[in-house]
Amino acid sequence: MPGTDLRRFPRSVFQYGSEPDARFSLANERTFLAWIRTSLALLAAGVALEALGLGIHSGFRLAASLMLIVSGILAPVQAWTGWKKTERALRDGSALPSAPLSLPLAVLMAAVGVLVLLGVLLR
Repeated sequence: MPGTDLRRFPRSVFQYGSEPDARFSLANERTFLAWIRTSLALLAAGVALEALGLGIHSGFRLAASLMLIVSGILAPVQAWTGWKKTERALRDGSALPSAPLSLPLAVLMAAVGVLVLLGVLLR
């Protein structure tokens, strides 16, 4: 049976399957919002790290700041694609998808930690 309301956005999600239990859709929305909050925190950390000029070697500080900002840009991409894929899976009754940008973001965060550590040690 087609989706209940073709006026809902995005159509690529809502025109298929049937309405899932509202609790699952709301949990999916909370996950989306958590990714958005994470994005804001990453962007703020990247700007703050560079703007405050803490006692960190300037080259390492700039690299870490840029990596935080790139991560802050990638997180909303994960939020949107993850929300869409999960909502579609809920509507179709299929297996839930993984978060493909989780590993790259984790690697970026580990690299930021290493850069900050080196920047403190080599100042």
